[in-house]
Amino acid sequence: MRITKVTASVHNIPAPVPLLKEPIHRPVVFVRVETDEGIAGFGMTGGILRFSTREFVNRELRPFLVGKDPLATERLWSEMYWTFNQRGMSGVVQYGISAVDIALWDIKGKHLGLPVWLLLGGYAQTVPAYVTFGLLEYTREQLVQVARDFVSEGQDKLKMVVAFERDGHKDVAEDAARVRAVREAIGPNVELMVDANHLFTFLEAKQLTALIEPYHVTWFEEPVYANDVRHLANLRQITTIPIAAGQNEGHRWRHRELITSGAIDIVQPNV
Repeated sequence: MRITKVTASVHNIPAPVPLLKEPIHRPVVFVRVETDEGIAGFGMTGGILRFSTREFVNRELRPFLVGKDPLATERLWSEMYWTFNQRGMSGVVQYGISAVDIALWDIKGKHLGLPVWLLLGGYAQTVPAYVTFGLLEYTREQLVQVARDFVSEGQDKLKMVVAFERDGHKDVAEDAARVRAVREAIGPNVELMVDANHLFTFLEAKQLTALIEPYHVTWFEEPVYANDVRHLANLRQITTIPIAAGQNEGHRWRHRELITSGAIDIVQPNV
């Protein structure tokens, strides 16, 4: 089997959201890898620098991959990485390689008639899942209503977004009030996580952790700007809330730094 075509395209995906009239749109990059046996694999990566990622796949990875064996997933990943990312940078190159790699594993799974999770080891038959529900677009009352609705459907793990802004400034007190309102609405037996998406300074994150510690938060995700390792480690030392990060890190060395520096409790590599 040989690769005959590689195509990346940008799409703006509408995501319906409870209580909001209009869907929230999320840009993504889709990659399609075609083969001479008629099997096509599909991969995806996020919308950050989406047009640059698309061009990298179409202009650089496409001619590099055409004619090669798509089943040689490990070798192709290594060849792509060491050809295009010798300096170990995160960003566009890793986004493109990742999307292609996912498509190649999709091809392998279809060719062998096996799900990719099994090809990757298949250790667990089930995995815990949570719902990201608590958008900043919600009022406090809407936030509580959506949380209750998900719990009534049987969800027992919820994640809400923090870093609420008022008049162009972070309102940590409002964030804490929203967390408290949700916890009181869902009771003590539902896990509740919060995610700041890198939007806090260390001081703001420190203030919020102090305010929400009584509400049994399962983890605080990406609390500070740029996943600053020193700030994460310092924050972890002064709060009982577990610190999580990693989904925006593009290679294993950065994850190693987060772990060995004692900066996080929970590693979140983006699959």
